[in-house]
Amino acid sequence: MFMGKVIGSVWATQKEEGMDNLKLMVVQPMDFKDREAGQPVIAADRIGAGVGENVIVSRGSPARVLFSGKMVPIDAMIVGIVDSFEVGDDSGG
Repeated sequence: MFMGKVIGSVWATQKEEGMDNLKLMVVQPMDFKDREAGQPVIAADRIGAGVGENVIVSRGSPARVLFSGKMVPIDAMIVGIVDSFEVGDDSGG
């Protein structure tokens, strides 16, 4: 899993079976200091995340498990909208 920021949407009028009613969002992975941490990914969204929100994204097989045994072509899934987070100070002092 990783945390990221939703930076856009993808519209696809024709999608593979099993992807009906799935919103597709562009998510920029972010580190815990609010810096970009990798290339943006397209993630399926069933929970209603919006542009500008911080989200938790699951990738690979765990993302597909959410579809009750159906085979869907999903590599990344938004599984949470982040309200806040806290990370300890790493300055060593």
